[in-house]
Amino acid sequence: MISEDRIVGKRNSLEGKKIVFTNGCFDILHPGHVEYLSRARDLGDLLWLGLNSDLSVQRLKGPTRPINSLEDRAKVLSGLACIDFISSFEEETPLNLIQKIRPSIHTKGGDYLAEKLPEYGLVKSLGGEVVILPFLPGKSTTSILEKAKTHL
Repeated sequence: MISEDRIVGKRNSLEGKKIVFTNGCFDILHPGHVEYLSRARDLGDLLWLGLNSDLSVQRLKGPTRPINSLEDRAKVLSGLACIDFISSFEEETPLNLIQKIRPSIHTKGGDYLAEKLPEYGLVKSLGGEVVILPFLPGKSTTSILEKAKTHL
C-alpha cells in the first residue's frame, strides 16, 4: 500500500503514464469487482485503487460493515494483477487522493451519471476524464450477504 505521505513522490515518478484511478470499499471481493477492475485497468497504463478505510466503510455501509478489515481487503486486492497501487482514505469520497494522484481517468462502476459524482469537477479541473463502467448483473456484495443470510 502507498501511504499518504508517499503518494506525491510515487505519482511524480509516474510522469507521462496514463493513470487510471478508481475507489471503493471492496469488502467482499467477487467476480463483478474483478471484471470491473480489469476493465478499468485496460483504460490506461496502470490502475491506482483508493480503498475506503474501515471507518469510511462503516459510515457508508452501516455499523455491521466492513466484513473484512482494511488490511485484509488490501492484501486480497494486491493479489490482482490488474491493480498496480493501493492507497487508503478516511473520507467518504477520495477527493484528497485524486488531488495528489492526478489521474488521467477516474472510473466508477454502476449506473452513475458522471456529472453527478462529487469527484467530477476535480477530475475535470486536473485535465482528466470520468468513465462509468457497468456492473455485472447479479454480482454485488449486497447480494452475496443476502444469500448468506438465507443459507444460515
